Amino acid sequence: MNAITHDPDNKCYLIALEGDAVAKVYYEKKGNILDVISTRIPDELQGKGYGKVMMEAFLAEMKSSGLLIVSVCSYVVHYMNKNLQWQDLLAK
Repeated sequence: MNAITHDPDNKCYLIALEGDAVAKVYYEKKGNILDVISTRIPDELQGKGYGKVMMEAFLAEMKSSGLLIVSVCSYVVHYMNKNLQWQDLLAK
């Protein structure tokens, strides 16, 4: 599992990828629900499967933290639609 760090000041989660590269998941928090508004993979790592790495680490963190998400970011919507095992994390 890739290391994940919460940066509440910048409202994002940082997921370690390779070397010093990190993916970022930006959110707005409302109680125990995070509106996931944007995700970012460094340009040099685009197209290498790191979107999945980012999402798996982020969603595992949400599950262990007892948080739910609302998919605002188009990538997160796409990922959640293709990976039904994470549907229980979607806020109703």
